[in-house]
Amino acid sequence: MSENLLLDSEIGREWWRSAVIYQIYPRSFADGDGDGMGDLKGITQRMGELQELGIDAIWFSPFFKSPQKDAGYDVSDYKDIDPLFGTLADFDVMLAKATSMGIRVIVDLVPNHSSDQHPLFQAALAAGKGSEEREMYMFREGTGIKGELPPNNWESVFGGPAWTQIEDGQWYLHIFDSSQPDFNWDNPKVIEEFESVLRFWLDRGVAGFRIDVAHGMAKEAGLPDVVENNSTMTGVSEELKDYQHPFWGQPGVHEINRRFRKVLDEYQDRAMCGEAWLSTIPKMAQWVRPGEYHQTFNFGYLACPWDKAELRKVVDESIKEFGGVGAPSTWVLSNHDTIRHATRMAYDEIPKQGDGIGPDYPQPDEALGQRLARAASAFMLGLPGGAYIYQGEELGLPEHTTLEGKYRQDPTYFRTKGERVGRDGCRVPIPWEADAPAMGFNTTGEAWLPQPNSYKIYARASQRGVAGSTLELYKRLIKVRKDHQMGHGSLEWADEYAGKNSLAYINNGVLVLANFTGSAISLPKGELLATTQHDLTIEEVLEHDQVAWIKL
Repeated sequence: MSENLLLDSEIGREWWRSAVIYQIYPRSFADGDGDGMGDLKGITQRMGELQELGIDAIWFSPFFKSPQKDAGYDVSDYKDIDPLFGTLADFDVMLAKATSMGIRVIVDLVPNHSSDQHPLFQAALAAGKGSEEREMYMFREGTGIKGELPPNNWESVFGGPAWTQIEDGQWYLHIFDSSQPDFNWDNPKVIEEFESVLRFWLDRGVAGFRIDVAHGMAKEAGLPDVVENNSTMTGVSEELKDYQHPFWGQPGVHEINRRFRKVLDEYQDRAMCGEAWLSTIPKMAQWVRPGEYHQTFNFGYLACPWDKAELRKVVDESIKEFGGVGAPSTWVLSNHDTIRHATRMAYDEIPKQGDGIGPDYPQPDEALGQRLARAASAFMLGLPGGAYIYQGEELGLPEHTTLEGKYRQDPTYFRTKGERVGRDGCRVPIPWEADAPAMGFNTTGEAWLPQPNSYKIYARASQRGVAGSTLELYKRLIKVRKDHQMGHGSLEWADEYAGKNSLAYINNGVLVLANFTGSAISLPKGELLATTQHDLTIEEVLEHDQVAWIKL
């Protein structure tokens, strides 16, 4: 790790506590070789735009060697790059360029399951019942008279049963697709395998990891049937609710967390963030207790609507619960698994995570979605703690909601026979230049998912330097956030500046004022630092669904 990135490493000022982290979905960011698939060379070529945005780190969705049955979340080799994206040498070049620009690199680790083509799983199939090789995964005998039925009633997140039977009669567990068998995390050899993977990438110079399905690695002893119950988190599919789920949020996962943390603590200034889809923020906070993850994604905030009371409640609870265990809260509005918030926020009823929006679904009010997304982003980026941005949201990019079935690739679409259209709509290649081939994604015009013509107005080149554009808004917000050290700050509600339908908070001397509905509100005296309302001056009023940052 370059010395210029080892700056705020003292306790309480570590970089990850305040970082703005940008998620790259590699196949959809930039294509350097023109084959229609984004790659590491394309990312390297576009690194300057990310530096210009002002981010602190990049989180990469998986680029490991994979059959690509689930867009790289089915890993066949954790220590190599899939040829679709390049080589380890390409990774090293990209990492060096990012580091030289002051940008850290975070790798997406997928430890809950591997590809069925992983050598360990192939060895398990070949070795037979009762072998050490099979103990690396979750093989079980079936039920029924002759074992012809699955071991229990678990269902896959992608739809259908979570068990597949093999030729010798045993069944293997896959909480996701049948091509993604779950590891047996009760086996110490599995932990040792992944400790080796962690060290491989840490030795290469990465700043840390995002841990996929962090809540799913440990399973309840005996693998009992799922008992239905309700969750308190809105906008989350039934499969992701953790009450009485024997494969979500089990206590045994915390020992795995601690083993991972010990490896990271062998290195200087590294961090890991857990993807822990859990029903309440207090449950999420358990994942970031001392000795476990440094951060976890705040899905309670992601699921929160643009509502004054709900936002205040989730912000208060987040800061209280995460702060109570010595961790920063994180804030996130979009990622590769959820409907982009520029579309999601245009709906009164939030579509459930993983369901997606297709051509037959009621289409969103795009102008409303844009207005609310800009406001939500401005409200979020002023909060203390870490912030995550999903590629394209800095352009105001909406979901591709009219993608035809013939182009879809998400396993969810196929396993549910189109009942759930899945996540392809948020994974479409992003637009760089409106009139270039594939909108600047590459020079050949090829794209693994087709871009809608409507994306042209969101192209980065068309927004760069344009006052009032979403791109310039994000750049300004991130700069002010850094200049005033708001990521390391603290939040104080400032009700004296808020009206009936607005919220106001102060962070390190900056007032963040959000007007939700109803009448316009006057601005207090001070220096207007940033605003979602184009051409606003301090003497004017803030309209509904707008946000202003003011130095008091």
